[in-house]
Amino acid sequence: MKKECFAPVREKLDNVSRRDFLKFCSVMAAGLGLPLGAGSDIAEAVTSPTRPPVIWLSGQECTGCTESLLRPNHLTLEHLILDLISLDYHETLNVGAGHQAEAFKEQSIEKHSGKFVLVLEGAIPTKDNGIYCQIGGRTYLDLVKETAEKAGAITGIGPCASWGGLVASDPNPTGAKGAPQVLTDKAVVTIPGCPPNGYNFLSTVAYYLTYQKLPAIDKLGRPKFAYARLIHEDCERRPHFDSGRFAEEFGDHGHQQGYCLYKLGCKGPVTYNNCSLKKYNDVGTWPVNTGHPCFGCSEENVGFGIPKYVQADLSKESLITPSATPADIQYERGSGLSAGSAAVIGGAVGVAVGGAAVTAARAKSRDKKDT
Repeated sequence: MKKECFAPVREKLDNVSRRDFLKFCSVMAAGLGLPLGAGSDIAEAVTSPTRPPVIWLSGQECTGCTESLLRPNHLTLEHLILDLISLDYHETLNVGAGHQAEAFKEQSIEKHSGKFVLVLEGAIPTKDNGIYCQIGGRTYLDLVKETAEKAGAITGIGPCASWGGLVASDPNPTGAKGAPQVLTDKAVVTIPGCPPNGYNFLSTVAYYLTYQKLPAIDKLGRPKFAYARLIHEDCERRPHFDSGRFAEEFGDHGHQQGYCLYKLGCKGPVTYNNCSLKKYNDVGTWPVNTGHPCFGCSEENVGFGIPKYVQADLSKESLITPSATPADIQYERGSGLSAGSAAVIGGAVGVAVGGAAVTAARAKSRDKKDT
């Protein structure tokens, strides 16, 4: 990387060495599926004085996406967004307010028209011309459409911005929609998750800054580098699923031993995300690892759907499980059953039991609705 490109990094990141920064960019490049040398390209792009700014608009949301992004311990949002990627406008983090903040936003948009990255957090109310969310006397609906026309790239962060999320649940009185449903003539990259992993967002923005184009996306607009695999495929509890070991209820022996949570409503087998690989906020864990089923927050019309009868208050110390332990498959010597055969049979049992559990859960849910 050119020395002059690294100069602004050293001025702003007193606690980050050049080596650590390049290492971080190389890891990011690997996660994006890019060649080995791409780390240097990313480092140069995000430290370039001419890098485009980020304009961040917030609609119907809880600010959880922003809160999560501000909590990592290593070189992520705190440095790459606030210092390196040039966050020009963010209603939660702005230093200025009122007319001053709005004027600066308009100035940045006009100066960088066609180049800046527009980040949308929260759903967009569309009923009654969007009057249910207004900023500076204007509806969020109009602000989104107007700003999107001048953006170089558009990203919807969180399930609310991706497809409406929780605020779009029935009866959806405000007509809340996600960015792709409103900006139908635009390419919108969605970064779902409640909240999403900051790594997925940062990598998407870094890719755009480096190559001036968006990464490959799936049918829901999610970047494939992060959402191409099912959580279930790389879950640390997968061996227990394959061997037919399931927690039957919260706090039981199986739950305490780190067994598979499929019977408790886990939606990992139908949810695409890299939670089980990237973990969260540099603490080396994620909800399933601590004993709570995945509820599919990165899938459209899947999240927030765990039946009440399988929910539990995991703030209770007795219900917080240790890290999931490997499943050992035991068999008796001389029984004529090989370890490989035992694994295959165990897998069949696991699938059968898991399928029956899901079917029973759905039936029970329907019965509750009928009553």
